[in-house]
Amino acid sequence: MDDDSRYEAVRSRDERFDGVFYTAVRTTGIYCRPSCPAVTPKRAHVTFHPSAAAAQAAGYRACRRCRPDAVPGSAEWNVRADAVGRAMRMIADGVVDRDGVTGLASRLGYSPRQVQRQLTTELGAGPVALARAQRAHSARILLQSTALPITEIAFAAGFSSVRQFNDTIRQVYARTPTEVRGGRTTPPQDRAGVPLRLAHRGPYAAREIFDFLGRRAITGIEEMTGEPGARLYRRSLDLPHGSGIAEVGEHDGKGWLPARLMLTDLRDLTTAVQRLRRLFDLDADPYAVAERFAADPHLGPLAAARPGLRSPGAAQPHELAVRAVLGQQITVAGARTLGGTLVAAYGKPLPAPDGALTHVFPTADALAGAPLGELGMPGARRRTLRTLCAALADGTVTLDPGADRDATEAALLALPGIGPWTAGYLRMRALGDPDVFLPGDAGVRHGLAGIGATAADAEGWRPWRSYAVHHLWQVTPAARTGHRD
Repeated sequence: MDDDSRYEAVRSRDERFDGVFYTAVRTTGIYCRPSCPAVTPKRAHVTFHPSAAAAQAAGYRACRRCRPDAVPGSAEWNVRADAVGRAMRMIADGVVDRDGVTGLASRLGYSPRQVQRQLTTELGAGPVALARAQRAHSARILLQSTALPITEIAFAAGFSSVRQFNDTIRQVYARTPTEVRGGRTTPPQDRAGVPLRLAHRGPYAAREIFDFLGRRAITGIEEMTGEPGARLYRRSLDLPHGSGIAEVGEHDGKGWLPARLMLTDLRDLTTAVQRLRRLFDLDADPYAVAERFAADPHLGPLAAARPGLRSPGAAQPHELAVRAVLGQQITVAGARTLGGTLVAAYGKPLPAPDGALTHVFPTADALAGAPLGELGMPGARRRTLRTLCAALADGTVTLDPGADRDATEAALLALPGIGPWTAGYLRMRALGDPDVFLPGDAGVRHGLAGIGATAADAEGWRPWRSYAVHHLWQVTPAARTGHRD
């Protein structure tokens, strides 16, 4: 896009571009999302920025009306596999907050100076500024939704000092932390936890996503409550500083899903939010996917029938890797039963049970040397599971959000017992690659046959073949049950 086309998007309040770029108005000193409902500023008064951090660095403060810090992330970072795309996924996961720029650069295989230069060139801000903008958003959520003292919020949001916290909030929101809170010393809370609105772009096929997660929910770490249309997905999370319980509601609040996080350590807020965003694929661009599929005679009708169908990711990548091995050559229901047995035998108990949630999923370390006799699987499958967990534990295989997808797939395929289906499934879900096709999947084959297509047709579905897989899984009962080779 050039600036003129960006301005046209602002004039039409086009929500497709929320999170893709930000509009800054010189006369007011405010930056907005493109779909901001305020009066459209004159073209001469407007500049555009590729990130909220860039707008903040240029001296603009966030609009109080459209809350540009709360938009979905750009789908570009899911598509791109280069260093910038990988860096953005890792920054969103909190790597800079935990390990600093040096840690980020080390994971990317570049020097800190190279990472700074690449991000500044493309996004108008370096890794510190990008992480700082994210911390400000986390702080606003805590200020407006919890009764925590402001000092505790500062450190929970990832700031190194109260002074840095105060300065950042004033710069980003043009208000003090107390004013952001609304002048209340104890914000109202209907029950425990941090309430959230998880924003998404465009239509969202919530029923299909909740069906997908519900069919795979493992006893002890996941549960689905309520009736279709008003279901609540709940699961435990093993986080860098502690554990947590996440709840996400099926009801689409016109651009967002309602959620709540109960964390043992609030420093995990940013990481937990990003894990939910990946699990529910909330940063996808359904408009681009629909445009690609619309002209295809086979897939077009499927996409039109289910607008906003997402490709769910993973809340915990190592967990998905284990579940993928458990699911080799058996049904989804069978894999779910095995998963429940595994959790009961090797999972770490929560500090206190919460409903049906009793454990967090076992770590890769715990499973690498486990006998796994409780599972009743063939010996070769148990060996595969232990080998995979050992590779995850020692870093031979990395499933972090910013991992190199090609290198990770190659490392997976080098492990005994890991074939193209498992490696592709992990690339699609654990690594969030939107362009994975699974020709060996039985459900995909059933789906192709049901619409009169062949695997060769999938070449025309790039770069969104992961979404095509989910459409194919919806075609026939056999596809929906998820039989796999």
